[in-house]
Amino acid sequence: MTLQITPNSLLLTPDSQIPIFAPMEKKRSVAFHTLGCKLNFSETSTLSRLLEREGFEKKDFDDRADVYVINTCSVTDNADKECRQLVRRIQRKAPESFVVITGCYAQLKPKEIASIPGVDLVLGAAEKFNIAEHIGQLAKSEEARICSCDIEEVSGFNASFSQNDRTRTFLKVQDGCDYNCSFCTIPMARGKSRSDNVANVVKHAEQLAADGVKEIVLTGVNLGDFGRGPDGDQKYPENFFSLVKALDKVAGIERYRISSIEPNLLTNEIIEFVANSDRFMPHFHIPLQSGSNEILGMMRRRYKRELYADRVQLIKTLMPHCAIGVDVIVGFPGETDAHFKETFDFLHSLDVSYLHVFTYSERDNTKALEIKPVIPVHTRNERNKTLRNLSYMKSQYFNNQFSGQKRKVLFEAFEKNGMMEGYTDNYIRISTPYRKEWANQVVEWTV
Repeated sequence: MTLQITPNSLLLTPDSQIPIFAPMEKKRSVAFHTLGCKLNFSETSTLSRLLEREGFEKKDFDDRADVYVINTCSVTDNADKECRQLVRRIQRKAPESFVVITGCYAQLKPKEIASIPGVDLVLGAAEKFNIAEHIGQLAKSEEARICSCDIEEVSGFNASFSQNDRTRTFLKVQDGCDYNCSFCTIPMARGKSRSDNVANVVKHAEQLAADGVKEIVLTGVNLGDFGRGPDGDQKYPENFFSLVKALDKVAGIERYRISSIEPNLLTNEIIEFVANSDRFMPHFHIPLQSGSNEILGMMRRRYKRELYADRVQLIKTLMPHCAIGVDVIVGFPGETDAHFKETFDFLHSLDVSYLHVFTYSERDNTKALEIKPVIPVHTRNERNKTLRNLSYMKSQYFNNQFSGQKRKVLFEAFEKNGMMEGYTDNYIRISTPYRKEWANQVVEWTV
């Protein structure tokens, strides 16, 4: 049996009528694991700070902890499987620990998660940031508890940012999506598009600068749709370009990156501003998904390949050194060999730097399930491998163009096996023997 509770409710067991949770008597420890996107990482970091303020001691996920929190993704079936595997791992290591599942998978399939042995609490989208209120007094029981609601009821915007070190932080400025692409569950998991306002984002950036952060990566579900109020209404006289211009003036932040932006929302004025900015890095990540206009139509994307090519051409005209990353899906229903060849040839012709290749997986309640024919899994995997090989060649070609050139690298403070890493302004990864004086510093580097 699955029980439903709200933040202020007190449940009684059917037999004893004794409260199922008792006050926390000692300082407890908590460990987090994040699945999925940069947005999830920013939110996990905020959840961690919320619980640390409540007296929880943060531990690594591989350590034994009193509470484990898994912030889930549900873009692919693999993300769902990984969540279940993590719960089983916790059960083997610390069966007495309290297990909380939140994130997209938790919103989409709360009952399915609640049925996983070892899960104690499932927090949907509306309750994620009330985590301290939910677990502060909860004790382990035999029955999982669900705190969730219909996604249509989710409103409000919760700002979040990651801050594992001072080098780079992922700053969430937008949430939700109104696009309803035929393959995507995100609108069902995160609700309608809504965002912070420019003034609040600037305040967060100023605080991060005061804390010593050197680079901010702007994140969101549909970042270019920034400007909708917390209830999803277009009530702010602002847009993403307004945000970019305001952040460019914040003292102390040396670098900004735009995590991902739809090609139809990446305007000429944004590209031109980045080209002339010293703080916004020459680096864009622009989802394509398919190089076939027919498949793009079936995916319900809001652009055609011609617009995408125009965006890339303008970027490379103004910033020949700019890195451009591309999301692409292979094996979408109805994708024939000819469609895939269109995609391959189109990507091959584009002056882009790397690809993020996703193999299509069926997701419940999406329109793509109605599209035929279904592509065999082995064909999907073969196409994925083909595009990953293309991505490798694109990446090597891009990096080699700058061999011997001097570029500015922001080195991270993290040391591993005596080495440290950093990224050039145009997103080339650099690895070198660790030097303490370079940590969290921008260094002139010969690539």
